[in-house]
Amino acid sequence: MNSLAIYFGMIGGPQIIIIVVVVLLLFGGKKIPELMRGLGSGIKEFKNAAKEEKPEEKLEEKK
Repeated sequence: MNSLAIYFGMIGGPQIIIIVVVVLLLFGGKKIPELMRGLGSGIKEFKNAAKEEKPEEKLEEKK
């Protein structure tokens, strides 16, 4: 991991600004909130699915 950090360097303020500008150019200002909502709902669904599977696994282990 350290060798990768040395090779690529650390991400700083200027790099983050460049990334944000590129994202704005690619998707536009109107699409970004929609993308973030979709990402947030996807993460929420994933967490809910992960929580639902755990009790089932425990029941299967008892059998």
